Amino acid sequence: MASSKPTAARTAAVSGFLGSTLEYYDFFIFGSAAALFFGRLFFPDAGAASSLLSFATLGVAYIARPLGAILWGHFGDRLGRKNVLVLTLVLMGASTFLIGCLPTYSAVGAIAPIALVALRLVQGISAGGESPGSSSLTLEHSPEGRRAFFTSFTMSGIQFGIVISSVVFIPVTMLPQDALMSWGWRVPFLLSAVVTLVAFYLRRRLEEPEVFTEIKEDAKAAAIPLVELFRNDLPNVVRVTLAALVTMVNTVFTVFALAYATEVVKLDKAMMLIVIAVANLVTVFTQPLWALLSDRIGRKPVFIAGTVGSAVLVFAFFTVLGTGNWPLIFITAITLTGVAYAMPNGVYPAYFPELFPARTRYTGMAVSLMLGLLVAGFTPAIGAALTAGNHANWTPVAWMTVGFCAIAAIAALTARETFRIPKAELGLKPSPRTVAGTAKESAVQEPAA
Repeated sequence: MASSKPTAARTAAVSGFLGSTLEYYDFFIFGSAAALFFGRLFFPDAGAASSLLSFATLGVAYIARPLGAILWGHFGDRLGRKNVLVLTLVLMGASTFLIGCLPTYSAVGAIAPIALVALRLVQGISAGGESPGSSSLTLEHSPEGRRAFFTSFTMSGIQFGIVISSVVFIPVTMLPQDALMSWGWRVPFLLSAVVTLVAFYLRRRLEEPEVFTEIKEDAKAAAIPLVELFRNDLPNVVRVTLAALVTMVNTVFTVFALAYATEVVKLDKAMMLIVIAVANLVTVFTQPLWALLSDRIGRKPVFIAGTVGSAVLVFAFFTVLGTGNWPLIFITAITLTGVAYAMPNGVYPAYFPELFPARTRYTGMAVSLMLGLLVAGFTPAIGAALTAGNHANWTPVAWMTVGFCAIAAIAALTARETFRIPKAELGLKPSPRTVAGTAKESAVQEPAA
């Protein structure tokens, strides 16, 4: 039986929060830099297409994420959650630091964007195992009836990483243009060295969940988790992949909307970064509350309500951006991200892994989530293509958001409700419990379709 001690759950939640904060600081500073600097630094000869190419570098990490998900999911389900999480952190920190050391196009020509893409791919491989592993580990430590609450701190950590990654660019954007384009943009990336050391210490203090150690000790770990996953649980892989499309809301908010606000409306870059930081800071506190609600009424109502709300509010946000009215911009940004998007985002770290059995949980969560995030990573580039480089025409991007949110909501609607299923029976075929001891025995049943 998996540990349900409150102390173990709290330790896992705090470690998940801080580790995700620090690792995703590394991952998301790339998004801010892609929106603000990389077009001119690495693709200066591309003209109007420089923004499209810059956004494409953001997306290549999402191509690598499914590959990382397969790799880390395999070792996470075979060898353990903790060691994989430590390794992904080191890879992320090293690749981020090296991005800050890169020469630009003006210095070495085409080598610069090639090296940038290569390091972004390493970031993506690392990120492919981060939130799935942290969510799975925290879920397996959490007590019954509070699984979503504890696992939501992984996502709150990621949102806080976005806050820090946005805030760190505010003083950078205030530098003189020459300093900004020569060395200023490098500072957030070089700071990742400190970030990595702190996160490494925290990750080393994690403990393996009992549910995994029991599987390993009993020699019941899946030989090839990916094969077993697709053989026994393909419908849930498809459901989670489609439900994960809702994450593109945050990418549109933090990247495409940033470019629209600063390039088209000509809003102050520092103020827009503050807007993004404040809205995401609110989610740090609202996501655990929505998760707690899902522990009481179910995952599906909260997830679907937030997904539909996000689809509606994206129109309001872009409309208000066009007015340049800062109070309204803050209000709509907080409502979109801190209220509506926080609902599915706070719930899915529990909901998605709950759909898979412990033997393939890390792989199932990682592969499904990263396939969904693959689309999310390219939505700024898709948006730039839909608007033919004219960011002033944001309507196609808003309707694209509606389409993805609708798919995510339908996928969640077809999935099994999990909030009342005992931890030992998660991901297994529903069956009547005839005796008290059947829960442990069910751990070797065929995963649910």
